[in-house]
Amino acid sequence: MGRHRKSLWTNSGLSMAAAVLLGLGCTGAAAAALAALLFYVMKDMSMAGAFAGAALALGAYTGAFVFGKYRRRKGLFGGSLCGALMYLVIAAAGIALTGELTGIKKLLLLTVFGAAGGVAGVNSKRPRNLRDQ
Repeated sequence: MGRHRKSLWTNSGLSMAAAVLLGLGCTGAAAAALAALLFYVMKDMSMAGAFAGAALALGAYTGAFVFGKYRRRKGLFGGSLCGALMYLVIAAAGIALTGELTGIKKLLLLTVFGAAGGVAGVNSKRPRNLRDQ
């Protein structure tokens, strides 16, 4: 008989943690790529805020998309929660490093793009390697 192992995506806490970590990793990678583009190609730092916002939006969308794609339910709520948890991690890092709280606009940006990613993930094709939950 085969062993029946539960999928990571059946546990909502673990799946949310995985999605938040993926979103933060994607945010970091996008921020590094956009910073390199800004520094080496554009040579003008006036667009730094817009590029930082784009990196945050891309990370929140990606993390919530993966959460919705593999969880297959509650995309709007799960995506918003993923964005809010990403904000909490970023705010905690900001308080630890600079001693200041980050702006509320980041929370709004992360939750809106997280909700959009969660809805898009739930409505996307079902992954092949997803076991029945």
